[in-house]
Amino acid sequence: MARLGRGGGIAALVAGALVAGALALAGGGPVAARAAGRPIVAVLDFGIVNTSPLPTTKAEFARLAMLRRELKAALLKSGRYRLVSIAPIRAALAQQPDIQDCNGCELPLARKLGADLVAVGIVQKVSDLILNINLVIEDARTGRIIKSGSADIRGNTTAMWRRGLAFLLSDQILG
Repeated sequence: MARLGRGGGIAALVAGALVAGALALAGGGPVAARAAGRPIVAVLDFGIVNTSPLPTTKAEFARLAMLRRELKAALLKSGRYRLVSIAPIRAALAQQPDIQDCNGCELPLARKLGADLVAVGIVQKVSDLILNINLVIEDARTGRIIKSGSADIRGNTTAMWRRGLAFLLSDQILG
């Protein structure tokens, strides 16, 4: 280990504090988010559990992506959270079992991103009329549930999925 010269320890600490402060002001990265006091959230792709006799449609897969986009936008708009990209763990996620069956596999992946929290959403399709949107936000270190909620929707349309997520967020997650 390189040894700092006389007084170098204090200079290194001050330099580190200045860099952390600059990152916080610039709004970049996990250090900045923690410095701002807002937890960093890794928002994973929504999954689907289809227990209906009908197969999952392309439109439903597109709605899952829409739910993730709208969840991310709502978390940012709330001003309470910062987000981190899940691009670095996409390959690892693709090799995992479905998120609802992986027994906590999302936690080490979220920690790898530097996230404090991980958001996991699942839509259950009971039939083409009855669906349920579920959301859990967990502590990435401990797995403790920080927030959770569920919303039943009637009608398998984009408008109903949006309305269900909006209710879930306002009533149980952000409200």
